[in-house]
Amino acid sequence: MKKKILLVILIILVGIQFIRPARNESAVITANDISQHYHVPVPVQDILKRACNDCHTNNTNYPWYTSIQPAGWWMQHHVDEGKRSLNLSEFGTYKPKDQDHAMEEIIEVIEKNEMPLNSYLWIHRDAKLNEADKKTLLDWAKQLKAEIAAVK
Repeated sequence: MKKKILLVILIILVGIQFIRPARNESAVITANDISQHYHVPVPVQDILKRACNDCHTNNTNYPWYTSIQPAGWWMQHHVDEGKRSLNLSEFGTYKPKDQDHAMEEIIEVIEKNEMPLNSYLWIHRDAKLNEADKKTLLDWAKQLKAEIAAVK
């Protein structure tokens, strides 16, 4: 009986490897990207690339373990959630009030140390924001929020 149960589990584990989520990969910077609408200084771009873009743009760099299910499903779920709350690749499609709110949210999650997620930092240790990173992002987000509010 144990052998049959183990065999069924093995068949299921092998079978789920063929059910893969669509990947969030695009090397193209679209006309809707935040950098096409607002100034994003190089230091901010560097921080965003290292700590934010995997979940908040249309281009995720997938680590090797996402090729193994269910880890790939779990990762894709996080990416989908991240893009739903903020997609920097589609920022230009947001209404000014939504852009303003997005900057407000960025400020809040940085100040509360809520981003990047701890589960992301387990593997991506370089994504951890130090105090200088936080200040750089906060200064930029506050300045951009003021710029957006002036247009609103």
